[in-house]
Amino acid sequence: MVHTRQAGPPAAGSSASGAVTFDEVLAELAERRVEFREQRYVSRDFVARLKQLGLYRASTPAKFGGEPLPPAEFLDRIERISVVDGSTGWVASFGSSLVYFAALPLETQAELYADGPDVVFAGGLFPVQPAPPTERGFLVNGRWKFASGCMGADILGVGIPGDDSTGGKPRTALLRPEQVEIVQDWDVVGMRATGSFDLVVRGVDVPREWTFIRGGQPTVDEPLYRYPTIAYAAQVLAVVGAGVARAALDYAEEVGAGYAGVTGAPKLADRAYYRTEIATAEAALRSARAWFYELSHSVWETVVAGDAVTDEQNAQLRLASAHLAKTSSDVVGRLVEISGTAPINQNHPLQLLLGDALVPKQHAFLGPAMYDAAGAVLMGQPPTTPGFR
Repeated sequence: MVHTRQAGPPAAGSSASGAVTFDEVLAELAERRVEFREQRYVSRDFVARLKQLGLYRASTPAKFGGEPLPPAEFLDRIERISVVDGSTGWVASFGSSLVYFAALPLETQAELYADGPDVVFAGGLFPVQPAPPTERGFLVNGRWKFASGCMGADILGVGIPGDDSTGGKPRTALLRPEQVEIVQDWDVVGMRATGSFDLVVRGVDVPREWTFIRGGQPTVDEPLYRYPTIAYAAQVLAVVGAGVARAALDYAEEVGAGYAGVTGAPKLADRAYYRTEIATAEAALRSARAWFYELSHSVWETVVAGDAVTDEQNAQLRLASAHLAKTSSDVVGRLVEISGTAPINQNHPLQLLLGDALVPKQHAFLGPAMYDAAGAVLMGQPPTTPGFR
């Protein structure tokens, strides 16, 4: 199935009207998460509900009407959503990605936020596609993958090559949804409702001032844009895994207290190995989560004080994020192992959570290479992974 939109220049979105509480939105999500999973994306009307919660102005500069949140506060909100549905937490997490826009010219940012500070951005940045220079900017053609949340986006981005002026780092070219074709070919076992579809662009001339480098030098002087951009991008994905693992633990503890197997064996809570694994999982998740948030608070204090974030602080943020993603996935995997035959059913809650928990750990920002890169920096060596900071 292909969803097609027509051409035009970039434009932003504004929030839906009406007050709504966080708990009300979570209750609605609990009712609709199956709908989202079946259609493979979070519906635009629910994205509007997330706008009402302020998630899509949480990284908009205050000078453009935004209400920037300290990273730890934003992360906590994403984690709460992810306990109910990991896919929706993943989509909501990209409310943080407006930090990238701080590297755009101020005039471009003013146009982006002209209709309000609540802007939903989705990007399919890889594989980077050739974009020959034009008089205005770059001629963009190609197909890009993994554009999570694109069905509800106000602005879309695609990856094009960098040059000497970008230090070799790729650019992201911004387009309005009408300039992009969305190909709905997402068929996965984890984070199924993220709508991480392909983006296709055919011959759009994107002005240079509508391109940016992820983590590029900000043109806005506010604290949030001095927080490490790529580390923050890794954090918002890792915390989704933590929410999923919390949901799995809550389920396993509730079911274990009352479930008896078909063989007549003791209920799960009466088995020593089950109790031990539940306790071990609680300790592992809570410990990884505590370190993760401790570092976020500490680095934010550095930023607010006007000091530069050190390479070591950035490395610890990256390491804590990768560790939280791995720990979360491991926790869910162990819960499946100790839960007997029930989770082999395709729609068993733990089976669905297992797929969701796997996705953050597999992301390039959070994979095994992050341990090597962080270890190198902590020992005074250059990072071993490109784009580590």
